[in-house]
Amino acid sequence: MPNLLIVDDEPAICASLSFALEDDYTVWTAGDEPSALAVVRQEAIDCVLLDLNLGHTSGLDLLAKLKSVKPDVTVIIMTAYGTIESSVAAMKAGAYHYLTKPLHLDEVRLLLNKALEYQHLHRQVKVLSEAVKQQQSYAGIIGKSQPMLKLYQLIEKVKDITSSILITGESGTGKELVARAIHFQGIRSHAPFSVVNCAAIPEQLLESELFGYEKGAFTGAFQRKAGLFERSHGGTVFLDEIGEMPLALQAKLLRVIQERTVTPLGGFEAKEVDIRIIAATNRNLEEEVARGAFREDLFYRLNVIPIRTPALRERREDIPLLIEHFLDLYAVHLGKGKKVCSPEALKRLYAYSYPGNVRELANIVEYAVALSQGEIITTEDLPFSVSERPSGSRTVPAGQEGVLIPAGMSLEEAERRIILYTLEQNGGHRKKTADQLGISERGLRQKLKQYLESEATS
Repeated sequence: MPNLLIVDDEPAICASLSFALEDDYTVWTAGDEPSALAVVRQEAIDCVLLDLNLGHTSGLDLLAKLKSVKPDVTVIIMTAYGTIESSVAAMKAGAYHYLTKPLHLDEVRLLLNKALEYQHLHRQVKVLSEAVKQQQSYAGIIGKSQPMLKLYQLIEKVKDITSSILITGESGTGKELVARAIHFQGIRSHAPFSVVNCAAIPEQLLESELFGYEKGAFTGAFQRKAGLFERSHGGTVFLDEIGEMPLALQAKLLRVIQERTVTPLGGFEAKEVDIRIIAATNRNLEEEVARGAFREDLFYRLNVIPIRTPALRERREDIPLLIEHFLDLYAVHLGKGKKVCSPEALKRLYAYSYPGNVRELANIVEYAVALSQGEIITTEDLPFSVSERPSGSRTVPAGQEGVLIPAGMSLEEAERRIILYTLEQNGGHRKKTADQLGISERGLRQKLKQYLESEATS
């Protein structure tokens, strides 16, 4: 039965209403504010019949407090002094309806039934809204397009298995988000999720970080340190930019995957580890294998379950959702009020190509939120590359915003032109260039070395 609370400072009214309604409701009564608030806090009250005047307490004040404790409770005001002003005040304060004394039981029953129907519909709407919201995202990943729904389904299938997973996709497509979703939606969610960027740590430090070391293994090793594999026992190790891992370490990683054991630097005893390996790369590892930069046996060990994250251009219907998400996120993060985009700004954002994928879209929205002065983000608040680009335009004149890539040019030559142009625009600054291109500094150095060697032999 529904739970009903009757709040009136006249015991006779509480008793008579309780007697009249107890066949259809589980009834509680209260004669003052503290008792009423205590009942609402302790019981799952659906509806409240509240007297407007409780001695020295205002029913409207209590109404506000009841709503603060339980926002979805339905409150019907009762009073012997009904006026238009008090009725309007009660409705503004959140009351469902208004009854004047003396009460007519048929009217009370009818109004309570309508109030409960309203509450039921309100809860259904809330549930449906949450369901719609869930369909637009999964474990923190935003998107409802067909490629993303397929990605969610694949994550659901693999989240509880221990096989190695290789996530591929362009820079900025959310490969780490996918790895986190696999871990935290699965049975290993209670155990550690450890992240290592293979391109960001020098080879010697990377080896000791992954495998650990024994006391005295090298100068400065004053005590034993457990490696990341050992510390992540029972959980998941995410190896980002696995294509940047040196060949010597690739051999040791292969042994970990095959034997499920780890031997620390300077140690002789192998330790068993229960870990799932998830690796990610924006490189084509098959091409890296072909040119001898990546071990073939390790590639097949990692690529047991391949997952590809779609580029943003492949799921353009998700762009409005992502814009809304990042507007809310950065408004809070930057201490700004609610922001909305003007129609023209939205048009530019929808038309932009996003070579940097979701990461670039996030940066663009953060830029716009930070620079906008009012509630509305205009085209003037957008970065130059977005605001000045004609809607739908995909070509950029050489020497202005980019580099001209003629039809028929080889991918290798197009890549060379883009890298050298970006390096020139950044005044030779390699880190900025690597960050903009979505590659590691080590990868950039290798490319530049290849170009120099090619020029020297031509």
